[in-house]
Amino acid sequence: MVEKRIGSILVMDKGDVVGIFTERDALNRVLDRGLPPQRTRLRDVMTKKPVVASPSVTVEEAMVIMTERRLRRLPVCEGKRLVGIISIGDLTKWVIRENAHLQRYIWPEYPG
Repeated sequence: MVEKRIGSILVMDKGDVVGIFTERDALNRVLDRGLPPQRTRLRDVMTKKPVVASPSVTVEEAMVIMTERRLRRLPVCEGKRLVGIISIGDLTKWVIRENAHLQRYIWPEYPG
């Protein structure tokens, strides 16, 4: 994860999301407990049954879920099938971009 700069890994079983292993899990459930990372199995330290969202969830709803649950990443599933993952950074970028569009609409640049 460090080498590839990946903050989380989804754990799948026959195509279903069964867990997520995050940087926080590595720190709190492995290193803080003194477990050897080389021999510790993900199934023993992952977050089981992670919170997921459906593709129909709005940006605002996703932000509320992630803020209330203190999540940095939110898997997006149709039924049990993973269709994507969204990060808090993705949502922040979207909000900034949308606000810029709205600002240009309200305060267009002066042509002169």
